Order: sequence, then structure tokens, then C-alpha cells
Amino acid sequence: MPRFRIDSVALLTLALLLLLLVTNLPLPENNARSLEEIRRSKKLVVLTQNNPTTYYLDKDGVRTGPEYKLVRAFAKALGVTPYFQVKTSIAELLAAIAAGEGDIAAAGLSVTNERKRRFLFSHPYQMVSQQVVCRRGGPRPRRAADLPKVELAVIAGSSYEERLEQLKTHYPDLTWQSTQGVSAEQLLERVWRKQVECTVLDSNIVAINQRYFPELKVRFDLGNKDNLAWLLPLGAEELQEVANAWLDSYEASKKIASIQEQYYGHVELFDYVDTSSFVRRLNNLYPSYQPYFQVAAQTFGLSESLLASQAYQESHWNPYAKSPTGVRGMMMLTQVTARAMGVKSRIDVEQSIMGGAKYLAKLKSRLSKNIEEPDLTWFALAAYNVGIGHLRDAQKLARHFGGNAYRWHDVKETLPLLSDPSYYKFMKYGYARGSEPVLYVQQVRQYEQIMTQYLLAQKQSSEINTVSDASLETIEVKGYY
Repeated sequence: MPRFRIDSVALLTLALLLLLLVTNLPLPENNARSLEEIRRSKKLVVLTQNNPTTYYLDKDGVRTGPEYKLVRAFAKALGVTPYFQVKTSIAELLAAIAAGEGDIAAAGLSVTNERKRRFLFSHPYQMVSQQVVCRRGGPRPRRAADLPKVELAVIAGSSYEERLEQLKTHYPDLTWQSTQGVSAEQLLERVWRKQVECTVLDSNIVAINQRYFPELKVRFDLGNKDNLAWLLPLGAEELQEVANAWLDSYEASKKIASIQEQYYGHVELFDYVDTSSFVRRLNNLYPSYQPYFQVAAQTFGLSESLLASQAYQESHWNPYAKSPTGVRGMMMLTQVTARAMGVKSRIDVEQSIMGGAKYLAKLKSRLSKNIEEPDLTWFALAAYNVGIGHLRDAQKLARHFGGNAYRWHDVKETLPLLSDPSYYKFMKYGYARGSEPVLYVQQVRQYEQIMTQYLLAQKQSSEINTVSDASLETIEVKGYY
């Protein structure tokens, strides 16, 4: 009797398979939602990553990023609302899209032969080069044949690792560290800190990060340029067709170029400058703006040296300065902050300085009363740079690790963790370039030390309007990293 049942099941299974072949019915091959289902749900589920080349919250807590802006425009044209789901690694993102957890993946993904066997791609919207990045004074590989002699680390499951696998067939001695759960920014920082000799990353990622790690050097481009495109699950041909038509139209209207200009157009505008450059501008440029800083500092209870030093770090005292993210003016205010501070024109010197001073004073008042000076000022500067929400996330991390959340010495150690997927995925405000506010505060303090000496010399002799470079070269400039 049991044997009869088993044979019956086998025969039934065989009959069903034959029926499928005869009627030419396709076997299930994907988990993709149809275009009709997407439109009916009024929702486009977008898988992405939390980083500056894709999707993040700015210092005002507003969602932004090149991928975010592009996908949002596409969703609007489609008549749906985009819902972003952040994945902490490329491997996790690819697994999720394959499982049908999202309709589209928008995360600066390169089109590779391996990925094309498993997924669909949209038309490309950007071209990048894979670049070998090392620290100045370190290894100097000039071509792929030199890489076996270099200690390399790359992101696991990335297009960079795929290219290295291809190169290994030509250079069997080529080896590398395959890093899990590490962001591109963290890899660059490891190279900068001499923890690894070199890495491989896309040129757009390198361009955004290089100004924060100025000792990094691009040694050479690894292979031909890559296309960046949206990735879709198999079976999503209808959505792919609509996305391709929209991308072609959007590119023709030059709107894609406008997005890329916003985020990548001026990535090298504000390099960290040396002391002699600051001193020259202090003598030649600052006197024209000094009255505005004096009034603003007095109005909002700040020191002139601090406010002027912060302005130099922000814009190099350029009233027309503009960053890739749209902040502008002497104090580099966002449009949101400018409106809140009553600033009508961000390029008006007086308005910008008064607005920046008012905002800094407001940030100080919003911070905990348990924070004492001078730490209170350092906290406020960090909040000005990265946003008070991200700063509070760093304070929570400081508490988690047993540190003092009201002391800058402890919080500056946890701020960089906000770029680590292992930590920021648990934070309220998510990813932030946490190393930047630490360097920001460090630079402002260094400039303020020189500025203080300048103002002291100015006060001691009303007849001296400038201070010579030679007299300032003897001032010790200490780091506060």
C-alpha cells in the first residue's frame, strides 16, 4: 500500500511536468512585482545604501544624495511614492533584490558580466573608473602588473573584487583582503591611517572623500570605465523598459548632469590649506570683513577669533562660496538654515555672518546644560557641520561604550563610527561622515589659535594693521584630533 502511494505521487508529478512542457507554461523564475502591481500599490520599493554617493540625511535631517534625487524624480514620473530600504553591504543588497524584497536597487552599482547573469540593469546614468588609491609616501603601483607587490583591501562582493578576480588569471600572485561590513569611506581611512597600503574604489567615491583625506593619492585607473545603473530582479522587464525610456529622456534634458554637478562638480573646491596660506589671507583679506565679525560676535556672545576661524574653515572667507550640496556664502548656510535665521541673501556678507553666528549660538543653547566650556563650543561646531541629530547619535554611542557623552574627548571618538554600517544602522539619524566634524573642529581650533595671536598683536599696537608672515611662523599650531 505505501509503495502504491509513492508511485502514484511520482506519476502525478511526471504528468504535471509533461503538461507544463506541452502547454509551454513557464516555471516560476523570479519574485519581481509587475509594473501594474507597482502602480496599483502606489509604491516603489527602492533598495539602497547609506553613503554620500547614494542616499543620506544632511545636517538638517533632510534626505538627499544623487541616487535619492534621481530615483525620486523617476518615481514621480511613474506616479508612485519611493520607499527606501537601506542595506548595509553590497552582498546584502544583491541578496535582497534577488529575493524580491525591492523593485529596484539604486546604490551606485556597476554593470558587470557576473551581475548581468543574475539581474536586469537599466540604461547607465553615470560612468566611473575603478581607481587604485594609496597614501602619499607609500607604494606607487603604476599598472596592474604591480599589484601583486601591494597590500590591497577591497569590499567583499564588489565590482572591484570581481575585477581583481579577472586580473588574477593573468597575475596568479595577486592577493587582497576581502573586507566584510566595511564602507568605502572606512577603507580609505584605513589607507590614510597606514593600516593597509592600497584599495580600489570608484572614481566618484574617491573624489568625494579625497578632500577629507588629502594625503591619499590615485595611482592609476584599473581597466576601462564602468557604467553605473539601477539593478532590477529577473522578470522585471516591464519596469526596466519604463526606467530606460525615462532615463534616456531625463539625460537628454540634462537633468542627470545637473544632479551630478550638484554632488560632484566642486569636490576639490575646499582642500585643507597650510598655515602660511591662512596667514596671507589673514593679512590681506580679513581686514575687509573684520567689522562684520566683531558685530556678530558681540551680538551673539561669541568670540571674534572663533567666528572668523569657523568662517575661514567654511568658505576661506569667500562670500560667494558654494559647495556641491548647495550650502553657500561666507558661513556656508543651507537654504533651510538661512530661512530659519532670517537670512534673505546667503551671499550678502553681513547677513551670512550674522546668520551663521546666530545659528552657532542657537546650537549652543540647544545642547545639554551638562556640557561645559570649552567643550560646549566644540560640540556646537560639530553640530554646525554634521547636524545636531547626528551629534546626538554619537553621544548615544559614547554612552554605549562607557564614555562621557558630555565631553568632546569621548564623543569625537564615536563620531567616526557613524560611517560604519555596524553602528549607523542602529542610529536614529543613520549614516553620517563622522570623521568630518572631528577634522572640522580640529581645523577651526588651529585657525583660532593663530587668529587669537593676530588679534592680540592688533590690540597691542593700533599702528600695526597687519602681522608679518615671519612673526606668525613662530606660533605653534597644535593638532586636536
